[in-house]
Amino acid sequence: MQHTHLDKSKLVYTFNPDLNTVDWTHICGLFYKVNWRTRIEAEIKLAFSKSSVTLFVYFENQIIAFGRTIDDGRYYAQLGDIIVDPDFQGNGLGKSLVTKINEQLENYHFVTLTAAPGKADFYKSLGWKKQTTAFIWPQGPKQLRQHTEPEAE
Repeated sequence: MQHTHLDKSKLVYTFNPDLNTVDWTHICGLFYKVNWRTRIEAEIKLAFSKSSVTLFVYFENQIIAFGRTIDDGRYYAQLGDIIVDPDFQGNGLGKSLVTKINEQLENYHFVTLTAAPGKADFYKSLGWKKQTTAFIWPQGPKQLRQHTEPEAE
């Protein structure tokens, strides 16, 4: 896959923008482009509106990466929807997103995330540790397969 080389001086990182200025059709397109479950524009905008931290990365006035928290505003936060347009992956945007969002959560008691399948090594390379006490209530066979340990025989 050919990746676009970025002039990083042209990147604009925008925390907590007015969500009415975000192109939600484009955001839904990026979810599709990375093969995540389909998002509906009004629903994903509402979800982002409930986040304490949202971060959008613009290149030439186009969003090429974004992420957010799912949190209570003080004690517990989970990083979510960490997406980099595949055309721009390999430029350190994922690392920048995760680092910049995490810096906003300095005094939280728990900061967690659920890595997309195949991305565990990326998060480990940034200093994240695998949690031994986290659990998931699988929302179907795909989550059961991708995000849980095999059942003991």
